Amino acid sequence: MDPVIIVGAGPVGLTLALALARQEVPSVVLDEGPGKDEQRLARTVVLNEDTAALLERLSGVPLSRAGCRWAGWRSMRRKQVMRQVRFGEADFDESDVPPRDGSKGARGGPEEVVEGSAGLSPLHIAQHVLTAALREAIVGERLVKVAVESRLDAIEQEKSGVTAHTRGPKSTWWRGSYLVGCDGPRSAVRKLQDIRFPGRTAVERHAVAALRAELPWPGEALLHRMPPWRTSGPSGGEITARPLDGGVWRLDWLLPPGKDLVTPELLVARVRETLAGWTGGSTPPYDLLDTGVHTVHHRLARRWRVGRVFLAGDAAHLLGALGTQGLDEGLRDADNLAWKLALAWHHGPHEALLDSYQTERRAVVATRLRAADQVLPLLRGGKGLRSYVPGSSRGHDALLSDGHLGRGALGAPGAYADSPLMPPHAAAETPVDTQQGTQVVDVEVTAEDGSFVPLRDRLGRGALLVLLVAPGTGVWERKHWMSAGLMPRLAAAVAALPHPAELLVAEAYPGAGAHTVLLIRPDGYLVTALSGVRPADLYTAAAATLGMAEQQAETTGAAASSG
Repeated sequence: MDPVIIVGAGPVGLTLALALARQEVPSVVLDEGPGKDEQRLARTVVLNEDTAALLERLSGVPLSRAGCRWAGWRSMRRKQVMRQVRFGEADFDESDVPPRDGSKGARGGPEEVVEGSAGLSPLHIAQHVLTAALREAIVGERLVKVAVESRLDAIEQEKSGVTAHTRGPKSTWWRGSYLVGCDGPRSAVRKLQDIRFPGRTAVERHAVAALRAELPWPGEALLHRMPPWRTSGPSGGEITARPLDGGVWRLDWLLPPGKDLVTPELLVARVRETLAGWTGGSTPPYDLLDTGVHTVHHRLARRWRVGRVFLAGDAAHLLGALGTQGLDEGLRDADNLAWKLALAWHHGPHEALLDSYQTERRAVVATRLRAADQVLPLLRGGKGLRSYVPGSSRGHDALLSDGHLGRGALGAPGAYADSPLMPPHAAAETPVDTQQGTQVVDVEVTAEDGSFVPLRDRLGRGALLVLLVAPGTGVWERKHWMSAGLMPRLAAAVAALPHPAELLVAEAYPGAGAHTVLLIRPDGYLVTALSGVRPADLYTAAAATLGMAEQQAETTGAAASSG
């Protein structure tokens, strides 16, 4: 069968190629450039825990060593710390407590940090470093071919496949089973398919500088609103400082609305003014490495699928205001689409499954865009803020922090609770701390080979995952309990599922009782949690996940009798 054609060799396109290869699907990546990326330290990306783990799993590169995981996060307003997060500890508000120097905070009271777990911090990495790691992983991948200097200019679809034409040093026709446009905001794929891309232009603009300097908060990211030395601009000004590897920082200044030119002189003045303000004196030594202007647009393609052609990443959506990260959603597009394309490539068309890509992913991104567009005028305009955000500046800073930290409506990964792939309610369903249609927690599991591995390591292989919660099994080798208790019946039920599935066992899962059985999609989203071994319910849920709702009625009885 013909390979999948991927148009675009950015992080989303390369991630999709590696995800398909892991599921034994060949691909051709059409790269209109020379196969190298310009080194720009002012162009960086922030990855949430799930997307950073996805890239590390696919590339085999520990990206935390190539980028920077923040030691903490603080939000300031004028001279006051409004919120501080120390990763690995609970969030706390320094505005509620007096500083250590004895001066009074906003409300007084003893300073206290409660131990807890805030999860892994976001990963901040230069985009060219990330892309280089993905390119290096592809070099040794037999199922991925990269064609450089290949600019797409035509697409032809047939019932049996797709043909794409590229121009460059050689004019070439490419034959594929499917085609995915990961070719950015000006997507040729989207234009050739005549897909509308409505939305808003220049929602926000930021002046950007990458520099090497010593700041008062080593390793911590900072959002500073209304700094005391600057009173002009939206909300009195807003500056973000995010650390990179090697003592480098990326600084972003929110620019006032309009198209005023950002001159080098203006940018240097901002750098000097900001560094002097943060250090409480004259401008400290710094090394300016790179500069730029980052413009945020909000757009959403009307369709993400036209027959055998799909859109992903910036070709399908643009977002990024209020600290949200667009690349995160593009990587989730690739993760969502890869297992569905792989199933169709290996087993023939599954139209309902392929249609679910647009239904699930477009709904999630639309919700994120809607949340940002609703909050944006309140946070930037200032009028009526108290009516919508009780606590005024406190609520304001919490919303902005959520966007930067991948939390809440502005930043958290979306859910597929309303997906057409969700199974009907079953009487045997049991609640766990993970909601149906959301990402599972990364617990330690025993794999089929008897090894102890993180659950996340078993994702993206094309198989469904069936996880049994069985306290006490961790102290025994798998071979001793695979033939005991309910395991033989569960193993038989898993073997009878309509798609390959891997049976995993965990000592515990948040909120799950003993003998809870979780069905998990290949991209790590929970399908259902059942109380005990329920072969018929498990089969029904698996069939729904594969878009096989019509076959459920015929096969449920057979699965139940075999169990």
